[in-house]
Amino acid sequence: MQGLITDTIDRFGVVILDGGMATELERRGADLSDPLWSAKVLVETPALIESVHYDYFVAGADVGTSASYQATFQRFADRGIGRKAAADLMQLSVQLARDARERFWDDTDNRKGRSFPLVAASVGSYGAYLADGSEYRGDYGLSARRLLDFHRPRLEVLADSGADLLAFETIPCAREAEALVRLLEDFSHIPAWICFSCCDETHVCHGEPLSDCVAVANDAPSCVAVGVNCTPPRYVVDLLHSVRQVTSKSLVAYPNSGEVWDAAKQCWIGDPDPVDFAEAGQQWYEAGARLVGGCCRTTPDTIRGLALRLRTAHR
Repeated sequence: MQGLITDTIDRFGVVILDGGMATELERRGADLSDPLWSAKVLVETPALIESVHYDYFVAGADVGTSASYQATFQRFADRGIGRKAAADLMQLSVQLARDARERFWDDTDNRKGRSFPLVAASVGSYGAYLADGSEYRGDYGLSARRLLDFHRPRLEVLADSGADLLAFETIPCAREAEALVRLLEDFSHIPAWICFSCCDETHVCHGEPLSDCVAVANDAPSCVAVGVNCTPPRYVVDLLHSVRQVTSKSLVAYPNSGEVWDAAKQCWIGDPDPVDFAEAGQQWYEAGARLVGGCCRTTPDTIRGLALRLRTAHR
């Protein structure tokens, strides 16, 4: 898998990631007022998820990230969904991305100037499961062992779901990173990236320096890339500079729009950062990122602009 990522970088200079899933589903009419968030759509209208994946591939994404960010056995159980059915839904999240990829690749016109897209199984932080905005705080009060025990059952499903890699997303604290690195020792057959949510130009949301968290991830051989996601774009360049000297792994950047998640009102508030994502993506590339995309409140149009700018500039 490291070879596949490297091959894409060697050929095109960059790996284009997709954009927001849940916020794009909302934009298309899905009601996500539920602790399951995008995983609610897995239960109700999975075809809508497949269509979002397809549109991101058409827009230029080299990686489709599954709608499993908030899919946990605990949350499904709260909806009366048993363990086997919950595991099936997690596997479905990956299959939908794979189906979209096959539909995209079956059209030979889509293959021109493109590499065969990858599918990443999204693994949200413990805070995502809480559905109270904790992925932007990291104040869990849990030991690394308890976090490891929380993540393991879902990884046992997603690591063998047919995904090409795992995407640990919006990790807000070093302790959760430590748990994930220990857990990856038992899932070394599948590569992963670990991305952190950050609150300023140098720190993850819980307050530790991003460089310290990235150094933790260095201890996982199957972790092939590290970086930031669901972080305001205005912080990304400095965050990337802060870690370039502490890791030899590929760097990842897929920020949100810059708006703030209000957990109490269950909505995004404030204004987006006044940046052109395509121009900003060029700056993230120059700061070291080789996997670049978008997170919440970004769209296929966002990814189309990034792909056009970065592939043209760096092929």
